[in-house]
Amino acid sequence: MKLHRESKGTIIVASVLFAVLAFLAVYYLKEWSLLVIVPLLVIYGLVFWFFRVPDREILDHKENVIAPVDGKVVMIKEVEENEFLKGKAIQVSIFMSPLNVHICRFPVSGKVIYKKYHPGKYLVAWHEKSSTENERTTVAVESLTGHKVVFRQIAGYVARRIVFYCNEGDAAKAGHEFGFIKFGSRMDVFLPLDSEIICKIGDKTMGGIDVIAKMRE
Repeated sequence: MKLHRESKGTIIVASVLFAVLAFLAVYYLKEWSLLVIVPLLVIYGLVFWFFRVPDREILDHKENVIAPVDGKVVMIKEVEENEFLKGKAIQVSIFMSPLNVHICRFPVSGKVIYKKYHPGKYLVAWHEKSSTENERTTVAVESLTGHKVVFRQIAGYVARRIVFYCNEGDAAKAGHEFGFIKFGSRMDVFLPLDSEIICKIGDKTMGGIDVIAKMRE
């Protein structure tokens, strides 16, 4: 199984903790040590599972808006996006549980025209105010269809580290990685009002594969 580059530090810490706790369990609990070691092995395995990098065939897209993450659609509504667009947009929000793949992908192809990191709170990721009050990043892409599309990584109650690798002027390719969030969070995508929304609340998404909307050229 291929692991994400962000896994290195976490896996080193988890390995040391597992080795120390397993040793102590064997030393002090003797024949009862499996009662501690088995749950530790499950948790240790989940760390590797969290950082997995699935092998996916990413296609080229123009009008299609691609799911930026694996997760569940929890919000589709018209909102005011006041950071970059300064106007109304359709917000599609996808919640990621700790068991989802946490690679963050460009939802559209085009050119990165804006990026910014915001420190903030750690409200639960499905809370509506988390989009504007939590620690987050905002990226805007001018799409191949001539639209400005904004998307936002949002830290949740558990997630305490957001990384994004893109810079202004970079080429964006729908479905390709631009960042990572550790341990559960949310992604918001802000689309033009005339976009055709294909997903619905409750849908499970596969990042880089599923089409969640289409924009008119």
